[in-house]
Amino acid sequence: MAYNRKTYRRKRIKMRVRKHVHGSPERPRLSVFRSNRDIYAQIIDDQNGVTLVSASSRIAEINEQKITKSEKSVLVGKQLAQKAIDAGITKVVFDRNGYLYHGRVKSLADAAREGGLIF
Repeated sequence: MAYNRKTYRRKRIKMRVRKHVHGSPERPRLSVFRSNRDIYAQIIDDQNGVTLVSASSRIAEINEQKITKSEKSVLVGKQLAQKAIDAGITKVVFDRNGYLYHGRVKSLADAAREGGLIF
């Protein structure tokens, strides 16, 4: 097996979730990726295979701050929501990408909702 146990479990959960979650031009998919240090989010139109909006904690204004990873997730969620609204996107489908819905993933989702995204 090429994966360790945790990665293999996440891949299985991800495939199970992606069977039901699809992004369309009217309601694109908000996908979250969480690494050990950073968090990334993008809004994807699956029908056309295009990333419409993206945000991450790697940009200088977020990365330079001495804050916790959960607080960085909140900033990324707010930034993503602002970019999405500027692009004319208000409704999305949330794809937690196999991660449990707590901690940094939940912080990002709550901040995106506060920023004006509906899901």
